[in-house]
Amino acid sequence: MELLVLGGIARRTLDQLLRNPYRTVEVRSARNVIVTRKLKPGERVFLTYETPQDITRGTEGIIAEVLKMEEMEQRIPWEESDEREITVCRIQLRLVGLGKVIEVSSEDNVMKVKVREMLPHEMAMG
Repeated sequence: MELLVLGGIARRTLDQLLRNPYRTVEVRSARNVIVTRKLKPGERVFLTYETPQDITRGTEGIIAEVLKMEEMEQRIPWEESDEREITVCRIQLRLVGLGKVIEVSSEDNVMKVKVREMLPHEMAMG
């Protein structure tokens, strides 16, 4: 299956999604915000700890279904940045399974991957 990618997701977040199949994830990186804007409820997405530059054939991660999304602006203290606010997207996900990348492509500056679903004993995220 071909999926959009949310990359650079914290290992703690991935572990929590594996333990509890429903989780709301908050993304702030520009790349992940752009991906989130392209997703629709009911679609699947591939989440991985690896940063987009390191995603290659063989990269492992989680396949999840998008249940709900919300975009908002958050103000940040002026001492921390030259900007006053950042865009944050909250994505409610349902765990579908584990996956391994078999092909990487890019469309409109958004990374897509072809993923093979895996069984839990095949996964060696670490």
